[in-house]
Amino acid sequence: MGRLVRLTETDRAPLRFVLDGAEHRALAGDTVLSAVLSVAPALRRSEFGPEARAGFCLMGACQDCWIWQEDGSRLRACSTPLVEGMRLLSDIPGDWP
Repeated sequence: MGRLVRLTETDRAPLRFVLDGAEHRALAGDTVLSAVLSVAPALRRSEFGPEARAGFCLMGACQDCWIWQEDGSRLRACSTPLVEGMRLLSDIPGDWP
């Protein structure tokens, strides 16, 4: 279950995305952060401990919202618009440097 509940702007076009192998839906105009937090309790786990992370500054400055794509690249979830078909991972990919 997600942490965010959509209260308004429900008439935007739906987008599909995959998080950790499971398909989900969000709406056009959502950031990756808002899309993930609408379906999951956290964005990712900390690299330095077991704590769950969900973004902090929400403007791309604090580095707390990094999330991985299945191809191994990272993006800032708080400032990246969700794109149809994005494939995201909440944990560091096994082959990530």
